Amino acid sequence: QEQLVESGGGLVQAGGSLRLSCVASESIFGFTMAWHRQAPGKQRELVASITSGRDPRYADSVQGRFTISKDTAKKTVYLQMNSLKPEDTAVYYCKKGLSNPSWGQGTQVTVSS
Repeated sequence: QEQLVESGGGLVQAGGSLRLSCVASESIFGFTMAWHRQAPGKQRELVASITSGRDPRYADSVQGRFTISKDTAKKTVYLQMNSLKPEDTAVYYCKKGLSNPSWGQGTQVTVSS
């Protein structure tokens, strides 16, 4: 069974930065990797995704501030978050695959004003 483990979340002041990591138990080669987030009372939303051979995609709300990347050899995907805003506060989830995706347990990101 695939396991995805997120880390790097925490409390940061507005304007600060944070880098999230997602380590997979199996190879991520050939899979679309993505980060989603969910704030209390809100629907889970796609934040960023990366697919081999294509430019990374970002939600309009994070465009220019967040960067998704991956290290296939380390079976790890990252989300670099800069210029954080209170609206970015949410639980961030890593996802592997599209047709039958695997999900991580999530990591909390809290941005104070």
